[in-house]
Amino acid sequence: MTEKPITFPSLPPVDRRVFIPDDIWVVENKQWARLSRRDDPARWERLVASDDAITTQLKRGIWPSSSSSAPAVMADMIAALRLKPGMRVLEIGTGTGWNAACLAELGAEVVSVEIDAVIAARARTNLQKAGYPEVVVITGDGEHGAPDHAPFDRVLSTAAARNVPYAWVEQCVEGGLIVTPYTGEGHKYALLVLTVSAGVAAGGMEGTAFFMPLRGQGLSQADQRALECRNDLWVEVGKSGQVITYRSD
Repeated sequence: MTEKPITFPSLPPVDRRVFIPDDIWVVENKQWARLSRRDDPARWERLVASDDAITTQLKRGIWPSSSSSAPAVMADMIAALRLKPGMRVLEIGTGTGWNAACLAELGAEVVSVEIDAVIAARARTNLQKAGYPEVVVITGDGEHGAPDHAPFDRVLSTAAARNVPYAWVEQCVEGGLIVTPYTGEGHKYALLVLTVSAGVAAGGMEGTAFFMPLRGQGLSQADQRALECRNDLWVEVGKSGQVITYRSD
């Protein structure tokens, strides 16, 4: 008997089950514990069908280093892209490949960059299995984008930036959008939507989004707690760097 796909009303009809590994990580008694699909298929299915993020990899057994994002958060971020069929999208942080598959299902041409070679290889397999072999998955540092495949109409990061890389701006077309989680000066867990114009990306926050940071851009818990959260945050990213200001409409 064929298993019914696990899909969500807020997202394109792409089966999440295909992209989640058999072994995932859950918190039990305030510690991480492995949950195997083989040992507890019913619980595994419930988690995959839930609107929760799913941890798929741990660093040194204690720090989440890769996950499948919560479907509702994915839907918010995809909506912020204002996609049209045929647009070229650069995704930063492939993860399981599910988000890239959703973008492809919406008609986007997707190039995705993943820094972890093992995760990238698994995502390619997942995308092939799910019927999206046209999605290009590159193993590399997402801060550099994918210059050999540029330009892009949209850039979507599934890792939080403290400093938005200028490479993303350079590789985005005039009038294109950059959508990224942001934790840094002026806010933590913001979802930024920046518009590219004349070599500068500028914009503010459109909601919130909690994501693991780009590697090398993380902040300590103490530094995060010290951050001021301003809803009038305005970010501009140009060749000379990132500038934070505050403005109200």
